[in-house]
Amino acid sequence: MQPTEKYTASKPVSSERQSWAFGDFFALWTSLGIGLAVLQTGALLGPGLGLAQSFMMILVGSVIGAALIATVGWFSQRHGLSSMALMQQTLGFKGAYVPACMNFIQLIGWGAFEIVLMRNAVTQLIEQWWPGATWLTIPLVWTLLFGALATWQAIQGPLTWVRVFLRRVGIWIVVAGCAGLTYYWFAHYSLNQFWQQAGDGSMPQALGLDIVISMAVSWLPLVGDYSRFGKSSGHTFNGTAFGYLIGTVWIMTLGAAYQVVLPAGSSSTQLMLSLGVAFSGIPLLMVLFDETENAFAPIHSSAVSASLVVRWPISYLAMFFGVVSTVVAWCVPTDAYLDFLLWIGSVFTPLFALLMVDHFSSKQLRTPGKFQVCSALVAWLLGVVTYHMMTSYYPDIGATLPTLVVSATVYGILRWLVSCFGYHVKQHS
Repeated sequence: MQPTEKYTASKPVSSERQSWAFGDFFALWTSLGIGLAVLQTGALLGPGLGLAQSFMMILVGSVIGAALIATVGWFSQRHGLSSMALMQQTLGFKGAYVPACMNFIQLIGWGAFEIVLMRNAVTQLIEQWWPGATWLTIPLVWTLLFGALATWQAIQGPLTWVRVFLRRVGIWIVVAGCAGLTYYWFAHYSLNQFWQQAGDGSMPQALGLDIVISMAVSWLPLVGDYSRFGKSSGHTFNGTAFGYLIGTVWIMTLGAAYQVVLPAGSSSTQLMLSLGVAFSGIPLLMVLFDETENAFAPIHSSAVSASLVVRWPISYLAMFFGVVSTVVAWCVPTDAYLDFLLWIGSVFTPLFALLMVDHFSSKQLRTPGKFQVCSALVAWLLGVVTYHMMTSYYPDIGATLPTLVVSATVYGILRWLVSCFGYHVKQHS
């Protein structure tokens, strides 16, 4: 493989590079949808909602999330731009630096979190296979190994990695792993028994739905970094939507199913141990093998976002952010940055509501004037406030969908008022 292909975040990719078909997007988003973090998210729903309600919230939330991701991907394919570059038509060239910086900061944390998940999973498997072999479970070694692997993939770039390896080999490995975990659960537990068993009521349905949708929202700042290479809007939208939907529903439901059969109050460590029991841990190892994609994506996309601010080659930035994510994975306890990542996620929910308003109301890229930018900033701020108010005071309703509605509505009204006063925007062909 050759180093990262030469392209930039701020300029549209050429039509020659827009070569991804349905299968490429389906393989990528199925792989990204199937991850240990997604599995553990499903496990959060299981105790409070029960298996039946968890599945319904996972299905409905994933359909909504897949539609959001695929829509943003469709925008990116139309213009050949990354997700953060699309923000320039809403916030202006300088204003787009703000979400770009927020994005690469939060992606450092997500990349580190994925490295931590892989490290913990592989050490648990080794302890299960070879008890007492402490020399094989040194955390620093596995942190460096997985960090180096994810960084190498990010340097290679999506055009190389997805088409050469993931579509041909990687997707089949992770599907086989999920199939093994699914078969093992049905072979050892009664679906009818656990399907009828209600949850303990500790989680409202709306909060569970909000959690599922939030997983999709976390991908919104990244989707355009890959969708820009699509050969057509149909290939891009359908491959992204169906890949994410199938992968997320499958692995998240598995997380809920394995959690509900454990004793009440079981930790994530006990969940991973129960997964490791299935066929001596081979299916879990297959899923773990694919987990590097979930670390590759945030490292690569952090480089893409940073290239809007610092005009360095994406391959150099990918190397830098890979090293930073690895260091964070080793030095910072998970609890110290997980809440921060969730807070950053609340920032991007209203932001992409504004993006959708702009793109559905104009078929061409725009250069917004200062009054348009001010309107976007007001709607963005109100969206962030709405998200935190709903989370704090109305958890039974949920926060993601109300935030999308409030942000889009306020921005649409302000945008219309600005246009009525004659402050038009320039259109680009």
